[in-house]
Amino acid sequence: MSAPTTSVPASPRVGLFVTCLVDLMRPTVGFAAIKLLEEAGCTVEVARAQTCCGQPAWNSGDSANAGKVARGLIAAFEPFDYVVAPSGSCAGMIRAHYPELFAGDAQWEPRARALAAKTHELISFLADVRGVTRVAARLKASVTYHDSCSGLRELGVKRQPRALLATVAGLELREGPEAETCCGFGGLFCVKYPDVSAAITDVKTDDIVATGANFVLAGDMGCLMNIAGRLKRRGSKVAVRHVAEVLAGMTDAPPIAGD
Repeated sequence: MSAPTTSVPASPRVGLFVTCLVDLMRPTVGFAAIKLLEEAGCTVEVARAQTCCGQPAWNSGDSANAGKVARGLIAAFEPFDYVVAPSGSCAGMIRAHYPELFAGDAQWEPRARALAAKTHELISFLADVRGVTRVAARLKASVTYHDSCSGLRELGVKRQPRALLATVAGLELREGPEAETCCGFGGLFCVKYPDVSAAITDVKTDDIVATGANFVLAGDMGCLMNIAGRLKRRGSKVAVRHVAEVLAGMTDAPPIAGD
């Protein structure tokens, strides 16, 4: 889906969809997103009425409750020029699945499609919509990057974070051959199939550790928390952070903790 064809002001009004996990587990990611968006010339607002995007219900086959949650979110974010989320999975839910959720609904399908068209994952929005080519951050460390399934496969987020990370002073990116491999989280998947999930996560964490990087970065809190938990249980010293925290130069907070 492309951005809206209607004209957008030079300083667009962006509604930040904070996401449940950022709100409850890692608020610093939200503050980092605001900093990056404001530096990109956006006027940022956090809609007070926002709740979950409805993805847990949708993934479990509960379309009725997913629809109830989605209708509230659509109404909350319709006034904005763009909707931006520091999460590939949540942005992917709105962009890829809201039109499917409301298919055939004469009232809500057009509204769902309109919201989907102006919704973006944070880093792709900065790079592809606002034309950000560099950041002023510094981090003297080596990092490896995990491509989340939703961000990569639903939204095409791959090049954008790496291009901006390349401009962080002192940072060395060490790519692992399994960068695009699932982390094993998959929302409810890790609960329904814990043994399979753990085996997938072991492949991912083996790859991360093998790079010798100081940090592992990604754009989805679900992935990061799952990876952090597995790294912690195996005694790894690799620190886990959201990519927005590094790009915004906000790395003073402790790394994301595993369970």
